[in-house]
Amino acid sequence: MNPSVFKRSRSVFCLLMGLTLGMTFPTGAIAMEKVIVFHAGSLTVPLAQIEKDFEAANPGIDVLREAGGSTKMARMISELGKPADIMASADYKVIDKTLIPAKADWNIRFATNQLVLCYTDNSRYADTINADNWTDILLKKDVVWGHSDPNLDPCGYRSLMVLQLAEKFYRQPGLYDRLIANRPEKNVRPKSVELVSMLKTGNMDYAWEYLSVAIQHELKYLTLDDHINLGNYQYDEFYKQAQVKVTGKKPGTWMTRTGQSVTYGITLVKDAPNPTGATRFLEYLLAADGGLKVLKEMGQPPFIPCRVTSQAVKDGLPGSLPSLVEVRE
Repeated sequence: MNPSVFKRSRSVFCLLMGLTLGMTFPTGAIAMEKVIVFHAGSLTVPLAQIEKDFEAANPGIDVLREAGGSTKMARMISELGKPADIMASADYKVIDKTLIPAKADWNIRFATNQLVLCYTDNSRYADTINADNWTDILLKKDVVWGHSDPNLDPCGYRSLMVLQLAEKFYRQPGLYDRLIANRPEKNVRPKSVELVSMLKTGNMDYAWEYLSVAIQHELKYLTLDDHINLGNYQYDEFYKQAQVKVTGKKPGTWMTRTGQSVTYGITLVKDAPNPTGATRFLEYLLAADGGLKVLKEMGQPPFIPCRVTSQAVKDGLPGSLPSLVEVRE
């Protein structure tokens, strides 16, 4: 080829490449790697802060979060094939039953919580409700109360478990059925955080939430006896008496959720688009002076160190995660 023709061709090629790159990446913009996190709605507030802190320390990574009921989010990965790097569930068993082994290899338990009954100053009987009469208040015909969908959100089936346990603890046969009869289906919302806005706008008097959510959203709340609130692992034997039937993995199928103390779980999705970046985020999230510190400050007790079920699971974790966990049933 004539040298002058070659030079012109190369110049034209470089010019076109420059224009293409200029259109793709505007001046000053940098192509950032993404880390996609699907998570429980109850983790929204702390993860927003953790994301901010992590991105400040890792400017090349952009954390993209999507929140919803844990069961729904896990099914988006397992059934709909939605791309995700990390799944954080309000019930670690959702990961065990929905993602392992097809979509995940391991599960780290990293935090706990408890159920509380939330309300505002404008809620009916707000000035009289207490730990002794709350069931009487929820049975009143003029009181509007609700919970999240048990088929989509662990807080939903845990709310029903609390009511079942109350019947047993207070020794009031039929209490659960009477309470449910005074809660219309329209008061069952897809995820628990939706109930927060209903409380604050006065469209609902009382709603079942996690303690951390109540604190983060500055709601009034009623704490319940440890026999009822699902917040104390020492009462797991008592909690087992509560059982809630929810929809299964396939349409028309069902599974039974059995009462257990509230435990959050997190995992790295097998076909994660960015496993390296996701591992870095997990290392920050599960560090005592990182994400776990934020959880603690926001009213959600973390496990320090976090927990896995076996030494084999611990040894199989990526990066520095083995140093952040202990083997504990």
